[in-house]
Amino acid sequence: MAGTAVAVPLLSAGGDEATKPTSLVIPEGWRTGQVYAAVDKALELPAGTTRKSLTKARLKLPSDADGNPEGYLFPATYPLTDSTTPQQLLSAMVDTANKKFNGAPVAAGAQRNAMNVYQAVTIASIVQAEAATKADMGKVARVVFNRLERGMPLQMDSTLNYALNRSTLRTTESDTRIESPYNSYQRMGLPPTPIDNPGEDAMRAAINPTPGDWLYFVTVKPGDTRFTSDYAEHRRNVAEFNRNQPSGSPTAG
Repeated sequence: MAGTAVAVPLLSAGGDEATKPTSLVIPEGWRTGQVYAAVDKALELPAGTTRKSLTKARLKLPSDADGNPEGYLFPATYPLTDSTTPQQLLSAMVDTANKKFNGAPVAAGAQRNAMNVYQAVTIASIVQAEAATKADMGKVARVVFNRLERGMPLQMDSTLNYALNRSTLRTTESDTRIESPYNSYQRMGLPPTPIDNPGEDAMRAAINPTPGDWLYFVTVKPGDTRFTSDYAEHRRNVAEFNRNQPSGSPTAG
C-alpha cells in the first residue's frame, strides 16, 4: 500500500495489511531481552521467537561471552524487509558491534587499561546504565577503575537491576544481599557479562576514563551528579538525594 513507513507497526482496523516499519531502532543501553522483544514486534512474530533463534544465528561473539550476546547487540538503526529474519538482525547487530569494538583504538585502549575488549564492553555497559549524562560517562568509568584498582566492590545498582531484571532508582538493603554473580555489592571485580548493550560514547569512556580520584557518585537531582573521593562528603550527598525523594533508598555509586 502507498504511504509513508512508520517506526512501529500499526494495527489495522480492517482486513488490510498495516503499514510495516522499514527499519528498527535499537537505543543505547537496552538489554538483550528488550532487543528480542522489539525484533519480535517489528517482524510480527510470536513473543519469544527471536530469543529461540539464538541457537540458529551462529553469532560471531568473543569466546568470553560463552554464547551470550549481551553487550554485542549494537544500538543502531537496522533496515527491515519482508524477508528479514531474527537471525539476520541479530547477526547484523553483532557484526556492527565487532566492527566498532575490534578496531585498533578500542583494542589499544583496552590494553592500555590492562583489560581485554570484552571487559571494556562490560565496563561500557555499566557506564551506559549509571551515567546520567554523556558528560558524566568518563567520570563514571574512572570510578569503576578506581574501585577495581583499590580492591573495592563496585557496588553499582545497575548490576543489581540486571540481576533482578528491573530498572529502578531505589535499591533496598535486602537487594544488596541477593545471591547473584551480578551482585556487585557482594562480589568483587566486574560482573561476568555486560549488563546492557552500550553505545560508542560509553565505549569511548570505558577506554579513556576521565582522570580523577573519585570513588563515589550520586545524582542528587537531574543535572546534578556529584563525584567525590571522600566518603563523608558522599554520605552528605546521598542524604541530600534522599531529601529530594518522596521515599526509598538512593542510587549511588
